[in-house]
Amino acid sequence: MEARAINRYIRSSPRKMRVVVNAVRGKRVAEALAILRHLPHRAARPVEKTIRSAVYNLIEKNPEERIDEASLIIRDIRVDEGPRLKRWRAAPRGRAVPIRRRMSHLTVVVATTESEAEA
Repeated sequence: MEARAINRYIRSSPRKMRVVVNAVRGKRVAEALAILRHLPHRAARPVEKTIRSAVYNLIEKNPEERIDEASLIIRDIRVDEGPRLKRWRAAPRGRAVPIRRRMSHLTVVVATTESEAEA
């Protein structure tokens, strides 16, 4: 069994998000949440929120089955580039330089370890 959660338009650049995502890729959900709680990066909060959402989606998707949260694993976690906000900053000699405020889209797929063994 697997479920996914998508968090879009996160106001953090994909490059900064990938540092956090690489720390939890392929780990068990409980271990990943423990790692994220102690990371100093600002991007750790939306990643934790999205992983929790994927776990709850799996529980909601299968109400008749008892799902042990300790047996869940992060099968796929991906950060994609979102749109950019384009701003301008004043520069010397009457010029303007662009500022690109980047956004990210985060996709998390959580699966049980039984389905991981079948695949």
